[in-house]
Amino acid sequence: MTETSAEPARAPTGTPAGAPVGDALGRALSAEHAAVYAYGVIGGKTSGALLRRATAGFDAHRARRDQLRALISQRGGTPAEPGPTYRLPFEVRRPADAVRLALLVEQRVTTAYLELAADRDPALRRLAALAAQECATRAYGWQPRIGDPFPGMGRDGADVDVPAQGAESPPAASSGPAGSAGAPGQEAQPEPSGEDGQ
Repeated sequence: MTETSAEPARAPTGTPAGAPVGDALGRALSAEHAAVYAYGVIGGKTSGALLRRATAGFDAHRARRDQLRALISQRGGTPAEPGPTYRLPFEVRRPADAVRLALLVEQRVTTAYLELAADRDPALRRLAALAAQECATRAYGWQPRIGDPFPGMGRDGADVDVPAQGAESPPAASSGPAGSAGAPGQEAQPEPSGEDGQ
């Protein structure tokens, strides 16, 4: 059986003929193909609330995949077909492995959308930004913690300009109601709650 890498950024892509985005749409589509496959595996190793979350993730990635296929076709390209199977980065034997895989999938799909977010077409930038936001939200649903301020960008810090120690820092934002940071006079927005109301 032929295996296709689970790393979507390196998977073969369909190339939109004459599209200004080059391969960015194709790479995003390949990422979504891999995500749909992975979420099928994730769903097979979960139950209860985790299975419901996996089903929602599967449905969301399938909808984005279909949207990208349509966009590539509208631009005169041929959308890539999914591989018959994908090599997972590790064996998924239990629910904890499924959660770990879901987090990795969301990170990799976010990375694929970052390139598309740099396109000249405002509609594609908007699509990429919304898709990346949805991936970050799903990742938070799988593991509710704040760990990566810029999901999908890597952790090497090469793209981050950190002021030298002792350099003057910008003034701190004033606190809004309930101690939340915000612009003066801006009301705090309620925090979204998870499925369990946590």
